[in-house]
Amino acid sequence: MSHATTYGRTVLRAPAKATECTTLAWSNTFTRELPGDAAVEEAPYAILEKEKSGEQMVDIPEVLFRASREVRGLWSWAVAEQHENPQLVSVSPSGAQLVGLSASAFWRDADTAAMAWSGSTRLAGSNMWAHNYGGHQFGIWAGQLGDGRAMSLGETVHNSCRWEVQLKGAGPTPYVRMADGYAVRRSSIREYLAAEHMHALGVPTARSLSLVFTDREVVREERERGAVVARLAPSWVRFGSFELPASRADHVTTKQLADYVIRHHYPDITHNPYIQLLERAVASTAQMVARWQAVGFCHGVMNTDNMSILGLTIDYGPFAFLDAYDPDFICNHSDPSGRYAFNEQPRVALWNLTRLAAPLAALINQSADPSGSEQTVNVITDALNAFGPQFSAEYARVMRRKFGLFAVARDDDVDVVVQPFLDLLAEAGTDYAFAMRTLCSVPEALSSNTLDAVVDGLALRSQTIACDVTAWKRRVSEYFTTVYGPRLERESADATVGERMKRENPNFVLRNWVAQDIIARADKGDFAWVDQVLKLLTVHAFDDHAPAGMEDAEKYAGPVPDWGEGLQCSCSS
Repeated sequence: MSHATTYGRTVLRAPAKATECTTLAWSNTFTRELPGDAAVEEAPYAILEKEKSGEQMVDIPEVLFRASREVRGLWSWAVAEQHENPQLVSVSPSGAQLVGLSASAFWRDADTAAMAWSGSTRLAGSNMWAHNYGGHQFGIWAGQLGDGRAMSLGETVHNSCRWEVQLKGAGPTPYVRMADGYAVRRSSIREYLAAEHMHALGVPTARSLSLVFTDREVVREERERGAVVARLAPSWVRFGSFELPASRADHVTTKQLADYVIRHHYPDITHNPYIQLLERAVASTAQMVARWQAVGFCHGVMNTDNMSILGLTIDYGPFAFLDAYDPDFICNHSDPSGRYAFNEQPRVALWNLTRLAAPLAALINQSADPSGSEQTVNVITDALNAFGPQFSAEYARVMRRKFGLFAVARDDDVDVVVQPFLDLLAEAGTDYAFAMRTLCSVPEALSSNTLDAVVDGLALRSQTIACDVTAWKRRVSEYFTTVYGPRLERESADATVGERMKRENPNFVLRNWVAQDIIARADKGDFAWVDQVLKLLTVHAFDDHAPAGMEDAEKYAGPVPDWGEGLQCSCSS
């Protein structure tokens, strides 16, 4: 921290200058409708406004906002810290539009934006809070966790959509535990870009609004500089939000939270609400993870406190996109057992859903008709058993499109067409994103007798460590001519289907080595590159070439450099 946490009065942030990028209409429901931290019952800025003392501080011990402690409610009021020399680095145009802002408004007064969106000044009307939740971490119950460095500015409604706006890295909260409440530049760049990239790839995700660098010194494995990400989600409620009150036998709070989520996010649920809430969580999680697998995304830390109740990808920590296709790939070097390996993600998602079912069970038991524990077990089992078929159906749907099978859906497409190709990639360690993009050229190659060149290209982008390359190339050709080609013919597809396939298979992907290159450039002072790459990974992710002026980014669609293959990250950020 910048100073020792004290038992003295708490200094609050000065108001932000009123501009187009600092003015939002707040419509908070979470803190109004759900029980919070009894230690500080009123928002500090509301107290300040009532006292009208002229001082920018309140008579509440600072330790209540910045030191770790046990909290019985679902949230606590929070106060952001002042950050040294905040600098606006990037703004997501589409993220800004979600809350009725424009990226250009941020850049017109970048200094004001940097102050406000780092938490160094207070957006008018915002009363920040931090979520309280628990979770199973690597399969072990960890008790109270909570948002140790994320603070919600408030909720805002735009175009009938509610968004909860958070700052990550703005300072410590009562859930900081043994950490410091800050975020470093490298992890902030990764999360900021990843959320917008995943949205562009069609994966359910939280969104990014802005990225601000600060000159705060933050100690991780070494001394680094700080950053703050402004991020958006309809709700930041997690599986662990339900687990914590249930672990304390507080079924009243568990019910209040379930009712809140249903009321604001699933208002169409009318009967047997709690089993339907579980069913919605199962369905949305199955869809999310199926799309992860299709794009080659590894989350890295699928703890229940990182699982959104709405089936959104949240908390981008040690994530990765596959380089070589390796089903056993582990992206988190803090996961030596491979609990969260790429091919384990569907299984872990179901395990996490089972943990969510536990706190909902008491509510389901009360609302089921007829009631009774046996009925509860049966309906929960049925809900959880739906995960497998729902995951498989969504995975098949997405993969058919990636393979150009747009017209006809066959039940055996994954087993007969998709999996044999993936097995060939795994055998040779072929670059997954490149292989799927290359697939787009196969329909034309089959019709123009140029398949050999396509297969040679795949071989060049393969590790082939324990593989007979000649034999592998022959089997890849046989697959294309005897399996994939005939299946395309059933579609009545012509060679032009490849262009349509390009919109399903990105050319530019935020692999770990790409992220590291972006981070290295930022470390050397090239902050503008982050904003340029944001456009590449969103607007131009499916293009054949980087846009004009970004020729340096062409390499991001090229071979993985020797130093970048299979890079892992840690939870330290």
